[in-house]
Amino acid sequence: TGSLLEGRSSHTATLLNNGKVLVAGGLGTGTYLASAELYDSAAGTFTATGSMVTARGLHTATLLPSGKVLITGGYGAGYLATAELYDPVAGTFTATGSLTLGPRSSHAAVPLSGGKVLVSGGLRAAGDQTVELASAELYDPAAGTFTATGSLGAARGAHTATLLSGGKVLIAGGYGRSGFSTVPLAGAELYDPAAGTFTATGSLATARYSHTATLLNSGQVLVAGGSGPSPDLASAELYDPVAGTFTATGSMATARNSHTATLLNSGNVLIAGGKIAAAALADAELY
Repeated sequence: TGSLLEGRSSHTATLLNNGKVLVAGGLGTGTYLASAELYDSAAGTFTATGSMVTARGLHTATLLPSGKVLITGGYGAGYLATAELYDPVAGTFTATGSLTLGPRSSHAAVPLSGGKVLVSGGLRAAGDQTVELASAELYDPAAGTFTATGSLGAARGAHTATLLSGGKVLIAGGYGRSGFSTVPLAGAELYDPAAGTFTATGSLATARYSHTATLLNSGQVLVAGGSGPSPDLASAELYDPVAGTFTATGSMATARNSHTATLLNSGNVLIAGGKIAAAALADAELY
C-alpha cells in the first residue's frame, strides 16, 4: 500500500473512530520526529496532519472515548513527562496535563472501562543510569490531569498492559534490573481500578519483554514472542483470567520481538513484522 511520508521507528499507530490511522512521532534519520500522518485505507495513502507539540518516540498513544488521542511521555530531548491530545476534527495536537510522577518512556498505557487511562512502569534517567519504574498514574480526560495510583509490585519497562473483559488490567512481563544489567521478567499482576491497586497473578511460563499481549474473543490473552532467556522467542502462551494462570499454546513459525499483534474480525490474531537478531522482519502469520 502507500508509503509513509517519513521513515520512522518507535512510533505509534492508532485507529481513529473515522477509520483512519494516526501515525505519530518516532525516530527518523538520527532525530526524533514531531510529525504525524494519517493513513486512509480506502485510498491506500498517507497524508500529513498537524505535528506534535514535542518530538518524541517510545511514547504511547491511546484513543479516548471522545475520539481524541492521548500521547504520553516517551523520549526526545531526554525522557519526557509531557502529554498532548490529537483532535481528529481539527487535525491538531495541543498540550494537556503532564505526567505527575515525572518522565517515562517504554511504558504502557491502556484505557479503562470508566474512560480514564492507566499509565504504568517504563524507564527514566537517574543520574548516569537508566532505571525501571514501578509507579503508575491515571489520566482523567474530563480534568485533563494525571494523578498517582497504586504502584506495580515490580518495576518494569517494555511490558504489556491489557484490559480484560471484567475491567481489570493484566500487566505481563517486561524487564527489570539487576545491578547494571537488565533482566527479563516472568511476573504478572492485575490492576483493579476500583481499589487502585496491583496484585500478583500467575507468572508467565517464559520471562519476556518487547512481546505482545492480545485479548481474544474467549476472554483469554495471547502473549507471543519477545525477548527473554534467548534474544528472540517463538513461544506463545495464554492467560486465563478465571484461573489466573498462563499455559503454553502453539509457537510462532518465526521467532520475533518488537512486532505487532492485531485481533481480526474473524477472531484470528495477525502477527506482523518485528525483528530477529537485530534484522527487521517483513513476514506475518496468523494465530
